[in-house]
Amino acid sequence: MSYLVLARKYRPRNFTEMVGQEHVVQALTNALTQQRLHHAYLFTGTRGVGKTTVSRILAKSLNCQGTDGQGGITATPCGVCQACTDIDSGRFVDYTELDAASNRGVDEVQSLLEQAVYKPVQGRFKVFMIDEVHMLTNTAFNAMLKTLEEPPEYLKFVLATTDPQKVPVTVLSRCLQFNLRPMAPETVLTHLTQVLASENVPAEAPALRLLARAARGSMRDALSLTDQAIAFGSGQLQEAGVRQMLGAVDRSYVFRLIDALAAGDGRTVVETTDVLRLNGLSAASTLEEMSAVLQRMAVFQAVPQMAAAIDQDDPEAAETARLAGQMPADETQLLYSMCLHGRGELGLAPDEYAALTMVLLRLLAFKPRSEPAEKKTLTRPDAAVAPAVAEAQAWHSAQGVAAVPVAAPEAPSVDLGALALVPGVRVPAPPGGDSASRPVDPHVTQPKASAADAAVRAPALSASRAATALPVRSPEDFDRAAPPERTPGPQGAADVMSIPVRVAPEPGARLQPTPHSTPAPASARYTPTEEGDVWHATVQQMVAAETITALVRELALQSQLVARDGSHWLLRVERESLNQPTARERLRAALEAAGHASQISVELGVVIDSPARRNAAAAAERQRRAEEIVNNDPYVQTLMRDYGAKIVPGSIKPV
Repeated sequence: MSYLVLARKYRPRNFTEMVGQEHVVQALTNALTQQRLHHAYLFTGTRGVGKTTVSRILAKSLNCQGTDGQGGITATPCGVCQACTDIDSGRFVDYTELDAASNRGVDEVQSLLEQAVYKPVQGRFKVFMIDEVHMLTNTAFNAMLKTLEEPPEYLKFVLATTDPQKVPVTVLSRCLQFNLRPMAPETVLTHLTQVLASENVPAEAPALRLLARAARGSMRDALSLTDQAIAFGSGQLQEAGVRQMLGAVDRSYVFRLIDALAAGDGRTVVETTDVLRLNGLSAASTLEEMSAVLQRMAVFQAVPQMAAAIDQDDPEAAETARLAGQMPADETQLLYSMCLHGRGELGLAPDEYAALTMVLLRLLAFKPRSEPAEKKTLTRPDAAVAPAVAEAQAWHSAQGVAAVPVAAPEAPSVDLGALALVPGVRVPAPPGGDSASRPVDPHVTQPKASAADAAVRAPALSASRAATALPVRSPEDFDRAAPPERTPGPQGAADVMSIPVRVAPEPGARLQPTPHSTPAPASARYTPTEEGDVWHATVQQMVAAETITALVRELALQSQLVARDGSHWLLRVERESLNQPTARERLRAALEAAGHASQISVELGVVIDSPARRNAAAAAERQRRAEEIVNNDPYVQTLMRDYGAKIVPGSIKPV
């Protein structure tokens, strides 16, 4: 007796034996049970997922006669009657399979359709199954349209294709379409375990995982590879033998490469690549395995609960979870993207191993690096400032201006003597234990106060300026500087230091405290500062001259000039993505070329006055004035009053 391959021996005989296609099985089972049968079905999906198998089971369900010969249409064919056995063996006269890949012309289709006028000979229904139907010519499709739309009541069409995009819409609209999905490796692994248990073939679990992944969602491919592995391993499946047969890269190499990339160890990366070359392992397979591991790492990083619930018997899953904890999420995404693109470059290089080395070195070169924090903090107020601060606080209490706390930014704090003065704003203190000091310019320009405020503020300003006029110190002195005093804020809030100072109000304007506890949108009302006037004019000049573009321009527009210490300017941004080393350097070069500053520092924090906010506020004011002019126009008011006219929202645009 000849040997029957596993893919044919374990082909499902009924719907209950189908694996991985529950959505199709449920729909067909319910249709057969309720006798709601369509005249044409279209099954789509990749190779080896069960299209022909479902077609044969459907044909058996329509023609099953039962064990006693009295059966009818059923969702559970008996498998022992003559109709069932003949369909399984391929000799049932009323079930016709046509391979459209080799019979794609109009003559073959017309020959098939000529049989449609005759009633079934043995069965209850005639079933025409056309495999790879997308291979038919346009003439052949047109020849079958009329019969496909209105076939005799005893005729059922079953079409199968791996490329439904090539099937004309006129055919698709006449069929019930079912998409058979590729099976997950876990589903294939479970089925292979059952099959090998039935065959009494010993198999290692890692070997079966390799076969399940190599099948790429096709159960037929999985069973065919299992047949080959049994022959290769002389009746048993071992991981080493299956890996050698498949030419798959041992994932220990992949884990070693990812571990080295996470640590920035270029030597280990190159040495591991040389080992892959000596062992003759595929470079494309290496990148493919790396992509699979990185994808699972990204899942573990996004959903930590999945990493905690992994199967401890799967050593690869445990190692993947460990690497997911070592590598940042953004690096994982970058490595995954470069591995995918690197696979397309292997064929362009004269040597695929050289191409693999270059891809891995590129991963190492583009690895995001955390830069040391720049020391941008200046000297903290001396004890001599305390009386001035107390006097200024008393003045604020007399004026009825409430201080609004601002959450401390994550970046180092700013120059307290050169800060733009904002009504009642509490300035964040530098992080404790990591602060550094910098000398300040005692002649930093301060906002002008009104004449009425001069007498009250004179003592405070004099003491403050005297305290901030400190001698220049070396960087070592800055590192040894003690952190400033902190005052505890409200419960759950960051520690802050309060500097109660005031900006001169505009003529006729009423001073109101502005909350800055959360970053405001660009279109929101901003708090003007004197440094903001200088920064806005400077940025507008550079934008007009096109000396800054792209990310550098965005950094300038979204930042706030906090302080100017001679040729050193301190900026503040809210988004960390803007604070890139390249953008900072280009902005510094543009400022130096314009004759403004030769050094800049950028910190993270709350921005209350930026060129972007000013531009947005100016645009909003122009829009408001334009709408006011249109709404107050007498002719427009007449049209709205007498004829019910309406102004379309958003249609008014300022010139």
